[in-house]
Amino acid sequence: MGTSRAVDVETPSPLDGATFADAYQLDVNAPTLDAITATKRVMNAKAGWIDGLMRLRNALVAPFGLKAAPDPRLNESNSIGMFPLISSSPTRVVLGLDDKHLDFRIVVDALALDGKTRITATTFVKTHNRLGRTYLALVLPFHRIIVAKMLQEADRA
Repeated sequence: MGTSRAVDVETPSPLDGATFADAYQLDVNAPTLDAITATKRVMNAKAGWIDGLMRLRNALVAPFGLKAAPDPRLNESNSIGMFPLISSSPTRVVLGLDDKHLDFRIVVDALALDGKTRITATTFVKTHNRLGRTYLALVLPFHRIIVAKMLQEADRA
């Protein structure tokens, strides 16, 4: 299994006015992995402790009126994991959500290499107010660990 690594953000932002961006990358032993399959692997490859952190996050943000649970209108045709699907192609998927404190986009790119696929997960965030900036500052340390771990878990799928 490979190790995911932070990389420079090279993907153009699908979120006008984004104030934060980061990217993580992993080469997986799958020569014909398309972006939808790669995204499903990443978004569904969560260790138990990640689910626990997400439940805690949802409980903590609900009193502030922030979106705390997947939208019940989401299904397999318009979402991946708990995030709405904004666009997809064989090489790129864009997921995202707009809320009163911040908007974000997750871009997953799948690039065929010599017998492998390079998966890059890039996150873009646009904060709207002090709550959004505070929220982002609080979740960033967890975000970095979670994205790297989810990419590694996707390599096992």
